[in-house]
Amino acid sequence: MFDSNGYNRNLYQSKEDEGLYYHDNNLLSGSLEALIQHLVPTVDYYPDRTYIFTFLLSSRLFVHPYELMAKVCQLCIEQQRLMEPVADKSRLRKIAPKILQLLTEWTETFPYDFRDERMMRNLKELAHRIASGDEMYRKNVQQVTQSLIRKLASLSQYEEVLAKINASSTDRLTVLKTKPQAIQRDIITICSDPYMVAQQLTHIELERLTYIGPQEFVQAFVQKDPLDNDKNCYSDRKKTRNLEAYVEWFNRLSYLVATEICMPVKKKHRARMIEFFIDVARECFNIGNFNSLMAIISGMNMSPVSRLKKTWSKVKTAKFDILEHQMDPSSNFYNPNRTEALLGRHFKENP
Repeated sequence: MFDSNGYNRNLYQSKEDEGLYYHDNNLLSGSLEALIQHLVPTVDYYPDRTYIFTFLLSSRLFVHPYELMAKVCQLCIEQQRLMEPVADKSRLRKIAPKILQLLTEWTETFPYDFRDERMMRNLKELAHRIASGDEMYRKNVQQVTQSLIRKLASLSQYEEVLAKINASSTDRLTVLKTKPQAIQRDIITICSDPYMVAQQLTHIELERLTYIGPQEFVQAFVQKDPLDNDKNCYSDRKKTRNLEAYVEWFNRLSYLVATEICMPVKKKHRARMIEFFIDVARECFNIGNFNSLMAIISGMNMSPVSRLKKTWSKVKTAKFDILEHQMDPSSNFYNPNRTEALLGRHFKENP
């Protein structure tokens, strides 16, 4: 009878028109115009949150976010007669919270859409109309816009830091080649506690993951239609810098592990480094930081490391073998629960 937002299912079904197709009360498909109409709240209706997220995410493959925003604003204004010089305050009190909720969900889930000035212009126009009749709504609108501005400012700062890191990477490589002895401080010298290293890796992972917008996962697989001459449309969609930076971090960590292992001259020092990274990988597993865990395993499986047979002969590889088995990508990383029990028991018996 009720959807996940608590709205009556009968009202939900009354929203259906000829452009929407249901099966067992589940929306299967519809025309673009009908789906946009289904997104727009009314006095008696608010779309399910799952639908809002799904449609806002997938619709960008067919329509620019700023175009969708313009259509949503137009429908809100026309249906609720918000274009009138003096809007009906009683009607505005009923519809304003729902429109504001939709704008809030959009700005919180897909804030990067609003880096486009056209999006901000439509947002401000609609927000102004619903805030004009009540001081409480005016404050709520200000909170939404201020939160959005903070997120966009934080994103800009993050991207500036990434740009500086990329710009300085060439300089670091030059220093490494010309003055290797001056900078050969291995990671154990800097921090010998595997748990502390795993924690710091997790902080880096979470920071970089935070800035990845959900739309980037869709845009990463967008293929340009050879018959599509709208180059601007494609370039607007193809914005995956934060996701790419996350992948670059994975590769960088893998190369760091391989470099740290290969740098020592003596076999016993290399073996010690391997065991250290195995312990770091174990702590990453315990924390739940599987991305760093995979990067460490990947680095230790690189050919410059794996070919060090005499070094590996001095390493107790049981822990590493279990970690490798646990992160086996076959069957979509599926492993029976007995493996987790084996892993925990082995590490408990062999601290």
